[in-house]
Amino acid sequence: MFPYVILLLIGLPLAGGMESSIIGGKEAIPHSRPYMASILKDKYHTCGGMLIRQDYVLTAAHCLNRSDFSSRDQFEVVLGAHNIRKVEGGQQRIPVMKFIPHQMFERNNKTDYSYDIMLIKLKTKARLSAFVKVMPLPKRNEKTPALNVKCSIAGWGSKKPKQIQRSDVMQEVSLKLQENSECEKMWQYWFSSEKMLCGVSDGKHAFCKGDSGSPLICKNKPQGIASYTFPGDCTNTRYPQVYVKISYFLPWIKKNMKMNE
Repeated sequence: MFPYVILLLIGLPLAGGMESSIIGGKEAIPHSRPYMASILKDKYHTCGGMLIRQDYVLTAAHCLNRSDFSSRDQFEVVLGAHNIRKVEGGQQRIPVMKFIPHQMFERNNKTDYSYDIMLIKLKTKARLSAFVKVMPLPKRNEKTPALNVKCSIAGWGSKKPKQIQRSDVMQEVSLKLQENSECEKMWQYWFSSEKMLCGVSDGKHAFCKGDSGSPLICKNKPQGIASYTFPGDCTNTRYPQVYVKISYFLPWIKKNMKMNE
C-alpha cells in the first residue's frame, strides 16, 4: 500500500493544489474570521491564506505551479469575504505584487513539503476594518497545542470529498492534532516533526484539496498551514493530515517581509 501512496505523492500536489474543500463542516458565522484570505486565479478560488500584515498574506507554497510566477496578473487576493461570489460591502480585492515561496520548497527538481510555505505581497495595503483584520503570529518557541485542544480550519469549497461544485460561503470544521510519531510512521520521510504538525481525520471531518494554505487555529492562535493529505481521499483515517508549523518559520517570515519592503 505505501509504495502506491508514494507514487501518487510524486506525481500529485498532496492536498490537491488548485481545488478546494472543507469536509464535514458548517457555514461559518459571516465575517467571524476577518483574517481569512481567498486566493483567486482567473476569478476562481484556489487556496486559502491569512493576512499577517496589511500587505502580506501567508499561505502554502504548493498553491502555485511554476508557471504561475510569471502570471501574477491572473491572481488577486480577496479579504473580508463571506460569500466570494458576491460583491459584499466589506470585501477588498487586491492584486498580487510578488509571490515569495520558501527557497527550499523546490530544489534540484524535487519538492520538499516540509517547506510548504509562501508569502504573498499585496500591491496595496489592506484597509483594516470590522471585516478585515491582521492575525498575530505565534511566538518563536511557542509550545505545540495539547492533543485534546479543539482546533479549526476554514475555507471555501465543496462539502463532500468527490463533489466538484464548491461552496460560495465560508465553511469551517473542527479538527484535532495527534502525536507526530503517527505521521512519522505513515508518511515516513515526507513528514518532519521539527517543521510540521500531525492532524487526524475521523473519516467525516477534514480539510481537503485547495483549502491548502488556510490556517489551523488553536485557542484563537494560528499554529499551522494546511499542507497535504492522502491523495484522492481527504477523509482517509489511516494517513493523517499534515500542517506546516508556523512557529518554526517565524525567522524566515520576518526576514522576507523586511527584505521585500
